[in-house]
Amino acid sequence: MAHPASIRVEQVSKNFGSSNVLHDITLHVPVAQIFGLLGPSGSGKTTLIRMIAGIDDPSTGEVYVQEKRMPRLDMLSKIGYMAQAEALYSELTAKENLDFFATLFGLKGALRKQRIHEVMELVDLTPHMNKQIASYSGGMKRRLSLAASLLHHPDILILDEPTVGIDPLLRKSIWQELERLSSQGITIVVTTHVMDEADKCHRLGMIREGKLIAVGTPDELKQATASSTIEEAFLHYGSVQL
Repeated sequence: MAHPASIRVEQVSKNFGSSNVLHDITLHVPVAQIFGLLGPSGSGKTTLIRMIAGIDDPSTGEVYVQEKRMPRLDMLSKIGYMAQAEALYSELTAKENLDFFATLFGLKGALRKQRIHEVMELVDLTPHMNKQIASYSGGMKRRLSLAASLLHHPDILILDEPTVGIDPLLRKSIWQELERLSSQGITIVVTTHVMDEADKCHRLGMIREGKLIAVGTPDELKQATASSTIEEAFLHYGSVQL
C-alpha cells in the first residue's frame, strides 16, 4: 500500500439481538483518502462508521484508527464525527453550540474564536451565528453539525450523509473543502446514497444488506462492470453477489 492505513476494519460483524447487521467487513483506508461508503438506507453504513468512530463495539472483529484499537477514549480528540441525527442544543444559539463543542475539544481564546469564524464561513451560516437552533431549518442544522465536526482540526473526519437537505451550490463548496482537507493529510470517510457524490470519492466501498460487495476507485468499479455510471456498477455488483 502506498500510504499507511489510517483506518483498518478487520473481519467486523455486528449483531443487534438476533439480527446480523454487518457481515465480515474488512477494509483499509489510507491516510488522506476520501473513502465513500455507498449503499441504500438500512444497508449498514451508519453502523460501520459508528464503530470506526468508537461509538459502538463490533460483535466480532477489530477496528483500528491510527493503529489504535477502537473504541479508545484518547482518540476522540483526533476524530471529527457528524451523525445523521444532529447532536445540537436547540435552545442555544449556533455560537453557543460551537462554544460548547470547542470547550470539549480544549479550544481556547483567539484560536477558538478563529475556528468558530472559519467553520461558520465554510457552511455559510455566519449571518445566523446568534440565532437559536430551534429556528434553523433542517439543512441549516446539517451545516452547523458539519461545522462542529471540523472545529478541532481532526486527523480523521467521519461524515454520515453530510449533504442531505443542502442546496447544490453549497454541496459543491463542501466537497471542495473535503478535497482541500484531504490534500492537507486528513482522512475522510463519508457515507452517501447519492451517486454523483460517490463519484467524487477517491475510493468507494459498496455496501448492500450488511455486506461489502465491492471496493475500488469509481473508475475501477465502472470499468470492472463495463458500466458508464456508479449506479450501474452498484446494481451489477448487487445482482452478482446477492
